[in-house]
Amino acid sequence: MKKVLYFSTAWCGPCKMFKPVVQQVSQETGIQVTYIDADQDQEMAKKYNINSVPTIVIVDSMGSMLYRNAGVMPKGQLSQLLRTIG
Repeated sequence: MKKVLYFSTAWCGPCKMFKPVVQQVSQETGIQVTYIDADQDQEMAKKYNINSVPTIVIVDSMGSMLYRNAGVMPKGQLSQLLRTIG
């Protein structure tokens, strides 16, 4: 089973703008997203080599990265991405 990880920080302006979009698409697609504060969980951020936020990472059941996108993306693009992994 694939997982969607959303890395952000409390101080990141684009993260604050993008999070509601991620939440809405998650609800619309029924795909759960795990929200991770890169400042609070530096171990996870290091594991997935998070250098900028926001970043979406899709991992397989073993935690291996299948996809990553740094930065904000349009709602339609995010929706299509999540639907393809579902």
